[in-house]
Amino acid sequence: MTTAADTQELLAGIRRWVEIESYSTDTAGVNRMADRVAEDYAACGAEIERVPGRDGWGDHLIVRAPWNAGSNAPGILILSHIDTVHPAGTLEWFPFRVEGDVAYGPGIYDMKGGAYIAMAAVADLAAQGGAPLPVTHMFVADEEVGSPTSREIIVELGRAAKYVLVTEPAREGGKIVTARKGAVRYEVTTKGRASHAGSRHQDGASAIREMAHTVLKFEGLTDYDRGITCNVGLIRGGTGTNVVPAEAWCKVDIRIPDMEALETVERFIADIAPENPEVTVEINGGLDRPPYERSEGIERLFALASEIAGEIGWDLEQLKTGGGSDGNFTAALTPTLDGLGVDGKGGHTDYEQLYVSSLEPRRRLMRGLLERLR
Repeated sequence: MTTAADTQELLAGIRRWVEIESYSTDTAGVNRMADRVAEDYAACGAEIERVPGRDGWGDHLIVRAPWNAGSNAPGILILSHIDTVHPAGTLEWFPFRVEGDVAYGPGIYDMKGGAYIAMAAVADLAAQGGAPLPVTHMFVADEEVGSPTSREIIVELGRAAKYVLVTEPAREGGKIVTARKGAVRYEVTTKGRASHAGSRHQDGASAIREMAHTVLKFEGLTDYDRGITCNVGLIRGGTGTNVVPAEAWCKVDIRIPDMEALETVERFIADIAPENPEVTVEINGGLDRPPYERSEGIERLFALASEIAGEIGWDLEQLKTGGGSDGNFTAALTPTLDGLGVDGKGGHTDYEQLYVSSLEPRRRLMRGLLERLR
């Protein structure tokens, strides 16, 4: 039987985490967050391994629950991240606050709320002697920028696990995620020839003009019926309005539903050629996160989660989403269930929020999975 005091205790813990700003590129802030998580988790007797950051990113944490100490048996991997998309100083104008059933704050939904309730579920079980399987909880420092320094660790731990549970936020009223699109990312550079835009315009070869053609080609990849979307999200070029631009650059994000769609994208890239033969087009990049596709193992995991949710008092639904997560790296290796974090909305926005009433049910769902998975 849970009480209002239990919910307020969870909310107070989440507030402590939210009020440590941990923007992905703010290494000091991310590491302060890692300090806090390590201190909180150690209280239940967990073993904490800290993986030093590299290449300018923060430290990762690998936490092992206190039961089944030293066991090499395949267990449960919980994946969370401690970085956010909110720069340092966001709390000054977007502080933690509670209005009725809604708690606001940077990173509260994506995903400090979910990471905290998973830790609370592990602590609950530690106090009662543990669970059938070993549990490892990884806290990633660079998920919001594509997990460049954590990816290898995630894959290693995911491959060794029997199940993977990801604490990304719930979607659309509490649904959990059983499939995600893959992400393909490219950097495109066009190089032409500069000239004076007034007196010698004809001597130039515009890199921006070529980039405009290239952008439209990329945008033409979007096919809603197939589930392929393409977004040119960053672009720059040129040196002045009176100079024919010699160089332009853009970044492209493509989402794919399956590996067949990746083949379509790669054929498209291979066929791109400049409209102006005096300008070159250079494309670098490729698959960033593979598609996370449903499998029999994932369906069985969802069935168990649905059964537990029914006992708690709600009908659990599943969905496929276009956003990526670290679950994309493990789903093809090990049955993976995602979206197990808090319910709310507004991830990555200035109104990011969780629903306070979702905290206890979501903790109980995580705890139930840890108790029943064999």
